[in-house]
Amino acid sequence: MLDILDHEIPEGEQRLTLRVENGIGLLTLCRPDRLNGWSWESSRQLGIMADRIRFDDAIRVVLLRGEGRAFCAGIDVTAPGGGITGRSPAERTQRYYEGIRWVHERFAAFAGLPQPVIAAVQGYCLGFGFELALMADVRIAADDAVFALPEAGIGVAVDAGGDLRIARDAGAGWAKYLALTGRRIDASTAERIGLLQGVTPPGELESTARALAEEVGANAPLAVRQIKRSVDAYADDGIARTLDRTALAAALTLTSRDAAEGYTAKASRRPPRFEGA
Repeated sequence: MLDILDHEIPEGEQRLTLRVENGIGLLTLCRPDRLNGWSWESSRQLGIMADRIRFDDAIRVVLLRGEGRAFCAGIDVTAPGGGITGRSPAERTQRYYEGIRWVHERFAAFAGLPQPVIAAVQGYCLGFGFELALMADVRIAADDAVFALPEAGIGVAVDAGGDLRIARDAGAGWAKYLALTGRRIDASTAERIGLLQGVTPPGELESTARALAEEVGANAPLAVRQIKRSVDAYADDGIARTLDRTALAAALTLTSRDAAEGYTAKASRRPPRFEGA
């Protein structure tokens, strides 16, 4: 699948870039031609970036953003290494289970950064993109942003804990509503239910998010980091334990016939015919 021991990012293969400006770590999804679609390689690079940010005293706050007209439109189905094989259904499921757990570990390193993370979201924020944004400490969106967890419509479970974080921030009812239907919501709805802390016109997103990052970064670093740790310890209680159940659910559904049908139907632009198998 991937060489997970390799901590290098070849030139031209970047999924994310990191630049430091005035105490702000600008972490940017940089595949606008693919609507910043997510892949196994994106998860590997996110872990590498988290390691780089963690001990960099020059970074007081992280600003997470996406190039182009979308923050992240979800999984990039054209990315290499997308499928996992096995000699039997059981082995394939086991490999998916370990693969998803590995992704969770990369995401945990990012969500657990000592520095606060502010996400600036525009355009499509779907699937893995929505789940990534939900790992930020504060989220600001342009009023053209669209959010959804479409996984159930293609036969798979929500696999990175996005539904759990929606339940934490907006309540279990909204988590189930969004995850069970796959419906899209706009930025004003996301703000109303507590998933966003601000909405701006598209042309003001960058300046608004930067101003917020500068405000956070101007405060005492030790105090800021301890506040984040304390709030997360309270708010995230239970998520770490539940993510293992999430990994198993993802592995079982990703190896199901329904998932194969869901992806085929999506590619063919026809309604899927699910059988529960």
